[in-house]
Amino acid sequence: MGRFQLEFDWAWLPQLAGGLKITLEITAICIAIGIFLGLALALARVYGRHALYWLASAYVQFFRGTPLLVQLLLVYYGLPNWGISLSPFVSGVLALGLNTAAYQAEYFRGAIQSIKAGQMLAARSIGLSRWQAIRYVILPQALRLVIPPWSNELILMLKYSSIVYMATLMDLMGVGKTIAIKEFRYFEVFTIVALIYLALVLIISGLLRLLERQVRVPGLGMGLGGAGR
Repeated sequence: MGRFQLEFDWAWLPQLAGGLKITLEITAICIAIGIFLGLALALARVYGRHALYWLASAYVQFFRGTPLLVQLLLVYYGLPNWGISLSPFVSGVLALGLNTAAYQAEYFRGAIQSIKAGQMLAARSIGLSRWQAIRYVILPQALRLVIPPWSNELILMLKYSSIVYMATLMDLMGVGKTIAIKEFRYFEVFTIVALIYLALVLIISGLLRLLERQVRVPGLGMGLGGAGR
């Protein structure tokens, strides 16, 4: 029987660094899309009229109820059938951005609904319009409350971004797979890839805990039930 050996090549690291850059870009863009679209969806579900509420609800249910991989394949391989051809990067960002928006919408909705109804009544009683009350009274508190569950979504999106290699995008996972196939060193290469993801998760988790402490307001509860995956 052959002897098992671990062989690492430092030449892999510059290639993996190039893939890591794409992974971080995708994660940042998708999270930004998710924040703005997710907040709009949450407001529609909490304060919107019937048609707007049902449209937002249908969106959330579709993207939370279907596999992310299927959504990516629909965008990358399905849209060309309708004459819409997108690059691998745009396809990955679009699929992941639309998906995370649905989950972030639920985090935002939970945070908004956790604010006591008296806050809105008090804001209206001093002459603020409904949307002024939402903007200046409700949202500042809700955005603080949402940080702990939202932190999970950021970390999950970082890890879930690895599926974009299915759309031929050379992110960290895609580069790792290419190296592993070329060198036939699957265990070693994917161990390095896993350690890079682990390091990123630990760094981001630490930064988010620091942010949570910085924005915490005494007396404003930080515990929210997540609408997690």
